[in-house]
Amino acid sequence: MTTTITLSSDDYQALLSEQQRLANQLRLVTVERDLLKERVDAFLHRLYTAKSEARANPAQRDLFLNEAEALAPNGAPIAEESTPEAVEVTGHSRKKRGRKPLDPLLPREIVRHELPEEERVCAHDGHTLVEIGAEISEQLDIVPQQVRVIQHQRIKYACPCCDNSIRVTPAPARIIPKGLLTETALAWVVTAKYQDSLPLYRQAALLSRFGGDLSRTTLAASMIRVGQAVQPIINLLRDHLLEADLILGDETVVQVLKESGRAAQTKSYLWAQMTGSGPPIRLFSYTPGRGGTHAQPLYDGIKPGTVLMSDGYEVYNGITTARGLIHLGCWAHARRYFVEAETAIPKAARGPEQLATQFIAAIGQLYAIEAKAKDLSAEQRGQQRQQHSQPVLATIESLLVQHLHTVTPNSLLGKALHYLSSQWPKLIRFVDNGAWPIDNNLCENAIRPFVVGRRNWLFCDTVAGAHASANLYSLIETCKANRIEPYIYLVALFRQLPLAKTVEDFEALLPWLLLANPTT
Repeated sequence: MTTTITLSSDDYQALLSEQQRLANQLRLVTVERDLLKERVDAFLHRLYTAKSEARANPAQRDLFLNEAEALAPNGAPIAEESTPEAVEVTGHSRKKRGRKPLDPLLPREIVRHELPEEERVCAHDGHTLVEIGAEISEQLDIVPQQVRVIQHQRIKYACPCCDNSIRVTPAPARIIPKGLLTETALAWVVTAKYQDSLPLYRQAALLSRFGGDLSRTTLAASMIRVGQAVQPIINLLRDHLLEADLILGDETVVQVLKESGRAAQTKSYLWAQMTGSGPPIRLFSYTPGRGGTHAQPLYDGIKPGTVLMSDGYEVYNGITTARGLIHLGCWAHARRYFVEAETAIPKAARGPEQLATQFIAAIGQLYAIEAKAKDLSAEQRGQQRQQHSQPVLATIESLLVQHLHTVTPNSLLGKALHYLSSQWPKLIRFVDNGAWPIDNNLCENAIRPFVVGRRNWLFCDTVAGAHASANLYSLIETCKANRIEPYIYLVALFRQLPLAKTVEDFEALLPWLLLANPTT
C-alpha cells in the first residue's frame, strides 16, 4: 500500500535544506573522524615504531641520512676487527682478513715466556739451545680506574734566630680554589657525564669500587664551579661564532627542578648555535623559555648579512628581520612532515601515486644532487644546484601550487603542504650559494649528544647547574668538531686557565689553539 504525502513548495524547499544541512554535517563529522584517526595513528607510530626517517628504498635512505651502512660495499657491515690485506696466491689476488693491529702508540708491557732449563737441550746431539727470536702475540689489557690522593705539602720556612720571619710556599693556582678534585679528575668527571652520558650518581658508585668515596653532591658542586670557571672561554667562543658568515641554530627542551617562581614540570630550553664557516664552534645556552625575548640576546653582535639556517620556528624569523640576516630554510624539516603524512596512510594504500610519496621522492632528488656535489668546491656545487636542483624545485613548486588548497589543512598532509608553502622562499635560497647548506642536520647532530644524555640524567637540579652544563657541553662538542679528544683538552685547559690574565692568554686556550701550542 502506497502512501502519498503532498507537500507545499515551501515545505519541500525546507526539506531539501534540512537534507543538505544533514549531508554537510555528516561530511564534517566524517572529516573530523578521519583527522582524529590520523592523529591517533601518527601518535601510535611515534610511540611504538623506530624513530628513523630512513626510506624503505635503500637508495633514498643513503641519500638522505648519513647511515654507517652506506660506507660498506653492497650494504655489508664493516667488520671492526678485520683489516684487509692484499695477498698474491697462485696468480690470483685475494684479500686476507686478520685481526686489526693494536695501536702502536699504546704503552706495552713485555712478558717473556721461556722454556724451563731442562727443556733447552737438543734432542739429537744434547747441545744447549740458544735464543734465536720470539713468537710475538699481543692482547689488549684494561687497567680499571686508579683512584689516588695527591698530597700537597707547602713547606714552611722560619728564621732560626727570631720569630718574626715565617714564610709558607703559596698554594698553586687551581681552577677551583681549595677544590677536592684535581684537574685530571675534573676532566674525567666532565667527559664521563657530558661525552659518555654517565650520570653523576653512577660515577659516584663507580669510583667507590676503587676507593673513591665521593658523594653525588660533591661531584655536582664541582661541575657547577668548573662550568662557571670556563665562562671566559665560552665568551670568546661566542665572539668567534658571531663573526662567522654562516650560523646554524636550533633548540631543545631541558627540565630544571629548582627555578624560582616556576614549577618543576615547566619546560626550559637549551639553544644550540654552530658555525658553518670559520673555526668549528658548537655553543649551547640555557634559557627559561622559548620566546623571542630569550632567543634575541643570543644573537646580539651578529653582523648584518650573516646567513642563518634554522627550522620554521617563528622566533628565528623575528631574529633575521630585526638584524638583517639571510634566512635559510631546512629541507629536512619540510621532508619530515611528508614522512609523517605518508606513515599515516595504511600500508596497503601506499604507493608512488600518493601525494606525500611524490613529495618525498622529489626531495630525495635534491639530496641525490647534494650527495654527488659533496666533494666539489662551493663554486662548482653552486653550478650543480643551478643546473640540476632548479628543475627539481620547479617540479616541487608545481605540485605544491596544484594541491595546496585541495587538501584538508588540519590533516597531516595539509600541514606538510602549508609548512612547505610558508617556508618556500627560505627553502629555495640554498641554490644561490654553493657554500650554503640544504638543511639544519649538522646542528641537530650537535644537539643529539645532549638529548642522549638527557635520557640518563633526566633533568638539571638548579639553574646554575643548567648554565654550567651548557658551558661544558659547548667545550665537549667544540672539541669533537675540531677532531680534538675532549679529555686531553680539558686537562690542559683546567691546568692553564687559572694562569691566564690577559685576553691573549684566554684566546690561546681555545680548543683549536691550546693543543697546537707545544708549551702546553
